[in-house]
Amino acid sequence: QKKSSLVQISVILLLICAIVYVLLRAVLIAMADCSTVEKIFGVMFFMAEFYVVIHAFGFFFGVYRLNLKKLSEPRQVELKEFPEVAILIPARHEPAEVLENTVLSCYNLSYPCKKIYILDDSSIETYKKEAEEIANKYNCELFRRQDRHGAKAGVINDCMKNLTAKYIAVFDVDQNPMGGFLMNTVSILEANEKLALVQTPQYYSNLSHNKVAMGANMQQAAFYETVCEAKSNNDAMMCCGITVVLRKAALDDVGGFDETTVTEDFATAFLLHTKGWETVYYNHVGTFGLGPEDIGAYLAQQHRWAMGNIAVLKKVIKRALLNPRALSGLQWWEYFITSSYYLVGWAFLFLIFCPVLYIFFDIPSFFMNPVIYVFSFVPYMILSSYLFYFTIHRRNYRIKDIFKGQLLFFLSLPTYARGVFLGLLGIKRGFDVTAKGGSKRVSYFKLLPQLSLWAVSLIAITWALNRFMYDHSPAVMVNVIWVMYHFILLSSVFYFNEEWQNV
Repeated sequence: QKKSSLVQISVILLLICAIVYVLLRAVLIAMADCSTVEKIFGVMFFMAEFYVVIHAFGFFFGVYRLNLKKLSEPRQVELKEFPEVAILIPARHEPAEVLENTVLSCYNLSYPCKKIYILDDSSIETYKKEAEEIANKYNCELFRRQDRHGAKAGVINDCMKNLTAKYIAVFDVDQNPMGGFLMNTVSILEANEKLALVQTPQYYSNLSHNKVAMGANMQQAAFYETVCEAKSNNDAMMCCGITVVLRKAALDDVGGFDETTVTEDFATAFLLHTKGWETVYYNHVGTFGLGPEDIGAYLAQQHRWAMGNIAVLKKVIKRALLNPRALSGLQWWEYFITSSYYLVGWAFLFLIFCPVLYIFFDIPSFFMNPVIYVFSFVPYMILSSYLFYFTIHRRNYRIKDIFKGQLLFFLSLPTYARGVFLGLLGIKRGFDVTAKGGSKRVSYFKLLPQLSLWAVSLIAITWALNRFMYDHSPAVMVNVIWVMYHFILLSSVFYFNEEWQNV
């Protein structure tokens, strides 16, 4: 209780610090006597900071509400009858060993009325033959289609047309559900006919020997341990596409999975909520999967999510304008926060370039009074860092592992920016399967955006230190400290771009 009270007080203080800093920043920019170019940069800087503050508030608002009201366990009923569950495993060019492990795990689920479907969308004969052998070995249904469309969402929708099962469980090909997964989730769905889906967390099992998977898992932990609980408390739990059991009638009601975006799960959850269906988060690990095994696979995954989420943001804005009563206020808040999240790439990239611009070109030439800066921004930064680390650490995660997740996030910023840009243009790309079968060093040519930022930061540090020797400007020193901070974070690209290393 003492820790919960401390968190609540810290969140309130954080909000006060954020409001004071944002207001002071806005007033000083408005009053600054500077050129039009500098004014534009000042406004853009303010907008980037304001965006980051809003999203930080979204996270900590969820933390605050969870400390006031912990996520309650969903109501379950004792199953006397067992409605049929169709277990769908979409697969395309997947290693036979990985696919067989998933099928075997599904085969061993302690649920009597289940049927396993391998949705093989492979176009290479070797993979097609391996899928057939696995299906025959475990007496699974092998589903194939002639007309490929909609990637993962499309093959699930095509398969669903001939299904009569009441519920559908979806697993990626590298996921291994635990024995009681279906018993637990189906008993929740049977307790509430308005429930469209039960979402459960996923955790990676390939952590002990892979730095990228460890960092990615820590990002998953922050999402599944805090964000998802907060969303469920606000009746806005999204579908994560995996480790989920869905009511087929609900999917039929919205026309199946949304095929217009590569984040079909998120888009489909939005449709379900606007149709009045409910969703719930069951925070008990029931599935272990394989995380991205090298930085190339990780960035490809993040690019897909960024491109898909921004496509959903356009749907959310359009629906909010046409039918604002389709969702509650808290639901709209959750969907706007989540669908706009990957704009963080553009916001942070601009904030990274700002101190570099000052060091080279003295733009912008106006700054906050150092005293005002110290007493407004510094408390906000300290409180936000403390709350984030405390929130995740209290769930028994190590501080150094949490930091690895943040390093990967920082390296993802150029990838987020590119994905958002393509998503805003409406450019559609195919669904890229996350590579499996061992980590490998990625060509640094593919990491050119990260390396370019790293090199520019190094040059800026050298130039700034040279300037400071002559003019002793406090503004130069403040900016070079920020550049040094970014340079250290960007240097982690060399740490993560290694082959199988023990963590």
